[in-house]
Amino acid sequence: MEALIHQYPWLDELLMGFLGLSWKHVVMWGIGALLIYLAVKHDYEPALLLPIGFGAVLANIPHSSAVSTVPGEEGFLIVLYNAGIANELFPVLIFVAIGAMCDFAPLIRRPSVMLFAAAAQFGIFATAIGATLVGFSFEHAASIGIIGAADGPTTIYVASRFAQELLGPLSVAAYCYMSLVPVIQPPVIKAITTESERKIKMGFEGEEAVSQTTKFLFPIMVVIIAGIVAPISVALIGSLMFGNLLKESGVVENLSNCAQNELANLVTLLLGITIGGTMTAERFLTFDVLLIMALGAVAFVFDTVGGVLFAKLLNMFSKAKINPMIGACGISAFPMSGRVIAKMALKEDPTNFIIQHAIGVNVAGQVASVVAGGLVLALIPALAK
Repeated sequence: MEALIHQYPWLDELLMGFLGLSWKHVVMWGIGALLIYLAVKHDYEPALLLPIGFGAVLANIPHSSAVSTVPGEEGFLIVLYNAGIANELFPVLIFVAIGAMCDFAPLIRRPSVMLFAAAAQFGIFATAIGATLVGFSFEHAASIGIIGAADGPTTIYVASRFAQELLGPLSVAAYCYMSLVPVIQPPVIKAITTESERKIKMGFEGEEAVSQTTKFLFPIMVVIIAGIVAPISVALIGSLMFGNLLKESGVVENLSNCAQNELANLVTLLLGITIGGTMTAERFLTFDVLLIMALGAVAFVFDTVGGVLFAKLLNMFSKAKINPMIGACGISAFPMSGRVIAKMALKEDPTNFIIQHAIGVNVAGQVASVVAGGLVLALIPALAK
């Protein structure tokens, strides 16, 4: 074959795709196809897993022009990566969109739910410690642990800062486990609670109206307080609260709608296919990636356990008993986790409606996950010295 190509040089360009093909490329096509299948057939985070899966296929075609057109020139996937992820732009824009979609009234009404949200971030730090014990550096361990935030954009943001070479598997793990909340949380909760605890009724509380002025001032105050405590977190919490400010101001409805729809859709599309473009066989088919997937599952389990055990601890000192299942809603998978826990309560007792409490904790988890990401950004550089 080499002699033939030497005799006819034009064959090299014609056959280079076949000649460069290896079993690793085929495996990555299979992984990309699996992500697309999960998105289409099972509705697992389709807005992201579908473009991620297709991007992985594009990146693993030998000599793909999507990655590199000619030697020395970058394909569109690399251009998008440099323009939106290497400089952390896409995750920030996603936070603006998420903020415009959020209603923080349940959190403002009952600030105490932040305690459950804080407890549910336990998996981040437990997993980060575990990752260091199995050989990952502090920076990589922090990026792996943040999967436990159940917040894809936060994971991407931290990974783009500390572990760019692991961005693909970290992002896939974060979004896959987010979509598997209905599968992961129920068995974990049942394992650490009794039937009588799961049947605790918390009752419906009349919702006090939150003034528009309060909702308008909330994002501004959060940014100022979080920024003073951890200035490095301002990009994360600031973009989230800016999106919410657009919504609550009431004077820029067009901008708020744009953030919730056009901006969210466009950035999600570009973010997904760009992440898929980082999933090359050389980076993805390693033992470290298997560890990352396993540790990501551990992070989600520990998040759930942390929130539930904290609620059980409070029950030891409180007269008004708390259904410990709501502690599991403190992750950022909103409103999926809140709905899952509410359905579990109804399954245990068809007259037990805890959706109000579950969603309130879940909203708090949105803020807590971003704050946790800011803490990781602030602490890891100091610990790594």
